[in-house]
Amino acid sequence: MDDLGNLKFPKSLYDINRVNFYRSYLKELKRAMDDGANVTVYFAWSILDNFERLLGYTSRFGLVYVNQNDLNRYPKLRHIGSSKCLKERILNID
Repeated sequence: MDDLGNLKFPKSLYDINRVNFYRSYLKELKRAMDDGANVTVYFAWSILDNFERLLGYTSRFGLVYVNQNDLNRYPKLRHIGSSKCLKERILNID
């Protein structure tokens, strides 16, 4: 998911719109699993901000913000929630 005029650092770390996007998506995924869908793998694109062919490094939709000057990495709010789900093997998204 990409937004026009991506938020700049450090605002991009607290991007509530993308948190809500992932929450909604995972809620529907859980509903499908509860209805019997055999889901064995889910991953978000992309873990890190990465180079996009048409947009270069201007599109920052990774779970982790990468500073292109010093390569430091900063987890975004949606990464923190995703990490908790993975560690606890739960999907509590209500």
